[in-house]
Order: sequence, then structure tokens, then C-alpha cells
Amino acid sequence: GLFMCAVDPAMAWINSGLSSFLSSMGDSSKILLGCILGGMMSIDMGGPFNKAAYVFGTGMLAEQSESGFMIMAAVMVGGMIPPLAIALASTIFKDKFTDKERKSGLVNYIMGLCFISEGAIPYAASDPLRVIPSCIVGSAVAGGLSMAFGCTLMAPHGGIFVFFVVEHGFMYLLSLLIGSVVSCALLGLLKKKIAA
Repeated sequence: GLFMCAVDPAMAWINSGLSSFLSSMGDSSKILLGCILGGMMSIDMGGPFNKAAYVFGTGMLAEQSESGFMIMAAVMVGGMIPPLAIALASTIFKDKFTDKERKSGLVNYIMGLCFISEGAIPYAASDPLRVIPSCIVGSAVAGGLSMAFGCTLMAPHGGIFVFFVVEHGFMYLLSLLIGSVVSCALLGLLKKKIAA
């Protein structure tokens, strides 16, 4: 408890600074903002950076504006990438994952589609230098594409179950697919083969 009292003000300052930075980008750099928000969703997969991006996205929903809905769409698609990329990579690049990781990877298809990033945490914890950058790049690509395509989302959570309220839904699915494939390809390229 005492430790959290010491850490909390610092984290509040960091989160406020991130929110101010993201807000200052405004409409002039929509694609870059989408890339940053998408990438932030994969930095720590449920940790402070992820939550800062998510809270910023949900906060923008309150504005009831198109740009706010576009931001939420970029945040959600970015958060869906890590588990989906892990699932794809563990299916395609079987020699880069243990038997246990391959079996757990199947669950990540569901978690990714449900916008639950935490399914990728065990993989990131076991190989952070390869998994985290791979996921960040794919999430950034997906977030940027979502912004570029003008996708909007009015729901704060739900993954594929709220895609019916996404404007430009096909392009949103395309952003999700491209981002997942990019991260999957990077995982296949960077991860080492498991010794037999």
C-alpha cells in the first residue's frame, strides 16, 4: 500500500502527460496518432501504457465527434493485434513455439477477437525482446490504417462483437487482418526455433 502511494503520483503525472501529448496531435496527424495509440496498446498489454491509450480512447467517446470515434476504433484494433498475432504465429510457425505455447495459442484467437490483449502476456514475458516489438509494429500499422480508412467506433469494448457499429467495417477488418499478419510475420522472422 505504501509503495503504491509513492508510485501513484508519478504514474498519474505520466498518464496526464501522455493524454496531453495525444490530445495536442489533433486532426493534423490522424494517421500518426492512430499508429501511436495502436502501438501503445501493445507496449505492456494491459499495463500503464495500454491503459493510458484506452482511457484516452474512451474519454474521446464523450466528445461524440467523428474524430473521437475514430480514435476509439484505432485503440480497439491495436489492442486486438497481440493475441491474434500470437495465435497466427503459433499456428504457422510451429517450430518457434513449445507444444504448450501452441496449444495456448489457440485460445488467443478468441481472446484477440474479444479485445482481450492479456492473452499475449505469457508469450511477451518469455521472449520480450522479440514478441513485444513485433506486436507493437503490427498494432501501430492496424491503428494507422484504421485512421487512414476513416473507421469509427462508438463502443468502448467488445472486439468483434461490436463490429456492427463500426463505420467502414470491411476496412476495419482489413486493418485488423493486415496488422495481425505484419506482427505474425515479424514473430516468425525474429523468434528462434525451439530446440528439438
